[in-house]
Amino acid sequence: VGSRGSVGSSLVAHFLDITEVNALPAHYLCKKCHYSDFNVVADDGFDLPPKKCPVCGEMMYGQGHNIPFETFLGFHGEKVPDIDLNFSGLYQANAHNFIKKMFGAEHSFRAGTIATVAEKTAYGYVKNYFENEGKTFKANPVYIEWIKNKCTDVKRTTGQHPGGIVIVPNEMSIFDFCPYNFPADDKTQDWYTTHFPFESLHDTLLKFDILGHDDPTKLKLLEEYTGIDAKTIPFYDPKIMKLFTSIEPLGITSEQANGEKNGAIGLPEFGTSFVRGLLNDSQPKSFADLIRISGLSHGTDVWLNNAQTLIRDHHLTLSQVVGCRDDIMTYLIKCNVDPLVAFSTMESVRKGKGIKPNDMEVIKSNNVPQWYIDSCLKIKYLFPKAHATAYVIMAWRIAWFKVNYPLAFYATFLTIQSDLFDIKTILAGPTAIKEKINKIKSMLNNNTTKKDVKNKDKDLIPIYEIALEMYARGFGFKCVDLEKSEASKYVIDGNCLIPPFTAIDGLGIAAAESVVKARKEKPFVSKEDLMQRTQLNKTVLDFLNELGVTDKLKDNNQLSLFDDLF
Repeated sequence: VGSRGSVGSSLVAHFLDITEVNALPAHYLCKKCHYSDFNVVADDGFDLPPKKCPVCGEMMYGQGHNIPFETFLGFHGEKVPDIDLNFSGLYQANAHNFIKKMFGAEHSFRAGTIATVAEKTAYGYVKNYFENEGKTFKANPVYIEWIKNKCTDVKRTTGQHPGGIVIVPNEMSIFDFCPYNFPADDKTQDWYTTHFPFESLHDTLLKFDILGHDDPTKLKLLEEYTGIDAKTIPFYDPKIMKLFTSIEPLGITSEQANGEKNGAIGLPEFGTSFVRGLLNDSQPKSFADLIRISGLSHGTDVWLNNAQTLIRDHHLTLSQVVGCRDDIMTYLIKCNVDPLVAFSTMESVRKGKGIKPNDMEVIKSNNVPQWYIDSCLKIKYLFPKAHATAYVIMAWRIAWFKVNYPLAFYATFLTIQSDLFDIKTILAGPTAIKEKINKIKSMLNNNTTKKDVKNKDKDLIPIYEIALEMYARGFGFKCVDLEKSEASKYVIDGNCLIPPFTAIDGLGIAAAESVVKARKEKPFVSKEDLMQRTQLNKTVLDFLNELGVTDKLKDNNQLSLFDDLF
């Protein structure tokens, strides 16, 4: 499971192996004799260098992320818990069905959503109505505007949250809270949904977020490629830490990587252009800093025009700015603010509600800096530290593979995106890839040409970037191979990667699997044979011919038989 949300704030949950996030303050622990040492100076236990146990001589490693339990359930258990379960997308449906089995179909419902009529859509409805009816007042813009406003935000259809499951207590019925329905009235669906959106039920019913996430899938693939158990990867490693601020650990220069200043491309939560820029601005130096950056990147109005300005213009450090919701409570308590007021302020700020007047008086009376108060007032949403910590743990493990097992890392990244690949450009090499990246980015930065960029071209940018970095590190790509390519998984072949069949544009997973299945039965003897025994179409075959994939095959079966006779 990739993350379990703010349940990572619970030490009991950690001891029960519900979450690997350890909420204790930073400390050393000897796993052999259980000696522990809390007399350390560090914001996070993973920033402590390993040292020998003074009792038994075994190596001790740092533990603890210093997360207050109150962010999970409050001081008196009054807070509705936030429980997120990020499963592999391949397993998400199984997890959903497990919840239904555990609580019963009459007590577990998908969280409903209501889709409403957008303003532009409402205008189209009204305009089309008048044009179809031939009304004499159809040209009256004021009247059209009035009716459009009446139609805007009216319910259009119902839907369901991608992973939210609402639990109704055993002694109660869903009808004590709301009706239920099939999403969009589609009676073929397996789940009922709450008729009211969850925002209306937030303070009365518990919602599990059983979400699909790529990180667990990536780690599973990395383990398959390398044979390394991801849980054995160390969390104190200066070389991995440097990857977040420098391209050097990859053994290449910034110029080779098209101007990149750090090695975060392809790392979950850190690989987007926005977060890579955040890394360049903030220059993290510790695991604790990475957790703060995860909070900054997942919050709303937390970094841009807020923490970014404080770091750039006022020379504050990452440890001083607000990154996660927990930071507010712990900081205010350090300023001698009453813990209940600190908790109340954190809860209000993290929901984007600012600071309550009574709390503001207490905060100011304890000489909390004005810049800190102003920063809190700008925030619309804040991420929980436990959730951020779980994300960074996953990202760190994947970063370790990127440095130490590069081909496995690149194969995994591309396998997850196996249906997104520009095989012609990437096989053409670094120069062609750079030209493609720069062309797309240039068009996106120009207001005139921005609208002409296709969504697929935008989605391909990370693929081009990862391929360029891979070439720079001395690795390469081979073309799709009828004998070696898998359906959707990249194959490591020497110092190169062989793309799967789904890397071919227009070749879906069913057709790709049909090729693998057919070749296991017997080799293909001709292009005609390839078409007859698989689900490939003429367009895909023409493209394979163009790439040279079918060069060893003759055109038809009859010619092959004739040649065999002589």
